[in-house]
Amino acid sequence: MIIRKMFKFENAHIVRFCSSKRCRTSIHGHSYRAEILLSSNFLDNAGMVYDFGLMKKNIKTIIDSFDHATTIFSGDSDEYKNDLKRHSERWIEVSQNPSAEQFCRIFFVIIDKLLKISVMQNGEKDVKIHSVIVHETDTGYAQCFQEDAYNKQMGEIKLDEIIFSQAIIDEWEDKELFEKIKKKQAIINEKDV
Repeated sequence: MIIRKMFKFENAHIVRFCSSKRCRTSIHGHSYRAEILLSSNFLDNAGMVYDFGLMKKNIKTIIDSFDHATTIFSGDSDEYKNDLKRHSERWIEVSQNPSAEQFCRIFFVIIDKLLKISVMQNGEKDVKIHSVIVHETDTGYAQCFQEDAYNKQMGEIKLDEIIFSQAIIDEWEDKELFEKIKKKQAIINEKDV
């Protein structure tokens, strides 16, 4: 069975090297929608794959980190990166060009690793991320499956190469969330959300 939860976030970026001149030469923003699809062949004690209330915790924290932020490609010039960081408290630096396709892959890998270290408290079993859909516009989106997320031909997603600004981390309920995900430390789901 598959469940789907949609999250919204506003984000600015430049996608270098693309065909669209405006897209590759000017900072611009989108009203994104990220759909996170989880699957399991089991249901928990309440007859659910995974409680949507749990998705509003750590998964939402990750997606919300990109809200009202600028996503910066680490391969861009130091001058550009430093200027953006100087003028914006909320930024994320990633080693991939921040396209909708790469947002999908980044979200997939982070959430996949998060689910693998989550200690379930309500009978959830074998909950996996099925796919991620990122809508960049009303008419355009990208969808990522496991084979896409871990496809090295598309550029490897390395969590150590994702940097969240301190202003973003300061808003997290668990300030160590991303470090725990990177270090594969157990995260205990709350029993009551």
